[in-house]
Amino acid sequence: MIAFTQHNLGKLEDLFDVLGYRIRYEKGSFRTGACVLQNKKVIVVNKFSNLEVRIQSLIQLLRDMDVDINLLDDKKREFYKFLKKEEAAL
Repeated sequence: MIAFTQHNLGKLEDLFDVLGYRIRYEKGSFRTGACVLQNKKVIVVNKFSNLEVRIQSLIQLLRDMDVDINLLDDKKREFYKFLKKEEAAL
């Protein structure tokens, strides 16, 4: 299980950045913690969500995406594989 820390949120944000996604923290009327805007590479995260919900939302979006791991350096690739392994364990 991934720890819900600011450091891990930063690692997720860096991972999305390398994949070409921009993360914005905005207020809105959406209930989920995050969403992708109409297949554009922008992810909107509810700014009123707590750290745990932000991390879980970003991980869920990442798991639902087709990720080209060739874009990732070794550390990010290992982090991505760790997240995918955690999904398999659930």
